[in-house]
Amino acid sequence: MKAAIFRGQGNIAVEEIPKPTISAPTDAVVRVVLACVCGSDLWWYRGISDWNHGTVGHEFIGVVDEIGDDVKNLSVGDFVISPFSFSDGTCRNCEAGFHTACIHGGFFGGGGTDDGGQAEFVRVPQADGTLLKVPGRDFSDETLASLLALTDVMSTGYHAAVSAEVGAGDTVAVVGDGAVGLCGALSARMLGAKRIIVLGSKTESRHELAREWGATDVITARGEEAVQELKDMTDGYGADAVLECVGTKEATETAFAIAKAGAIVGRVGVPHDAPVDAEGTFFRNVGMRGGPAPARFYQPELMRAVLDGEINPGKVFDLTVDLDDVAEGYAAMDERRAIKALVKVSALDGQS
Repeated sequence: MKAAIFRGQGNIAVEEIPKPTISAPTDAVVRVVLACVCGSDLWWYRGISDWNHGTVGHEFIGVVDEIGDDVKNLSVGDFVISPFSFSDGTCRNCEAGFHTACIHGGFFGGGGTDDGGQAEFVRVPQADGTLLKVPGRDFSDETLASLLALTDVMSTGYHAAVSAEVGAGDTVAVVGDGAVGLCGALSARMLGAKRIIVLGSKTESRHELAREWGATDVITARGEEAVQELKDMTDGYGADAVLECVGTKEATETAFAIAKAGAIVGRVGVPHDAPVDAEGTFFRNVGMRGGPAPARFYQPELMRAVLDGEINPGKVFDLTVDLDDVAEGYAAMDERRAIKALVKVSALDGQS
């Protein structure tokens, strides 16, 4: 099969490798229909983080191709969404809604030989607890893109909003206007926020989507200037809830600086040299929650919202490439020519 392989900084190759097989009775093998490139992939693509050289990609939807003997809730031919992590769905952490902390779990796309979603097939451990069946088969390209967004970015944006305890009538600040930040703005709207202030780039296409999804204000300044601008908008108090969707030192400092006393920062940006000021947050009673989003916990409700036409997170994809051209998806996102790249791998009906 074909698969995207990480070969070093800035180097993504598409190579022929063996098709995955069932290695544990709880496994499934999924034929990938759509995959995508994540902003978090850029950390190792740019050489900022170390990564194993191997298969990559942790966001995919597809069709069950094979199942192990202990898989009871899935059948060959089922159309499924995968979260970016695998989990058994039965341990105490999963039962509490934190599937990314499953004691038998892990993450896709770690540079192994068969765990990357940017491939024609992928092996899914703990298949019963991981994969979510999608009812029906006749979907538009737009709906398929929105279902793909649930694998990570929409679920992660929603996790940021839930972690920050966004509620009806709140003023919410979203730090970052990448795919996760934009989905965070959409999530804040879903949870009833009255005012949504996005702090991000100067890229107008991102501003347009942010406003379509509920943003009332956009701040393009950085650092202390951005903090002052938001405080001026909120009578000096700051935001009722803050979504930190970047992970850098500056973004983290900004997120905690703009939080109103007693607010919670929902932190979902993968932290890179991003310490939190313990003393400063202590005296303002500012809290922090968040981490890797338990996408599998949120996916059933978010899938319902997509299929009912309530949300369209697939609009975050502004570039489409075939698997053979996945390297262009990485380059376009790295160069900020695209918000998020969708990768077409196969057709839902099995035809290429």
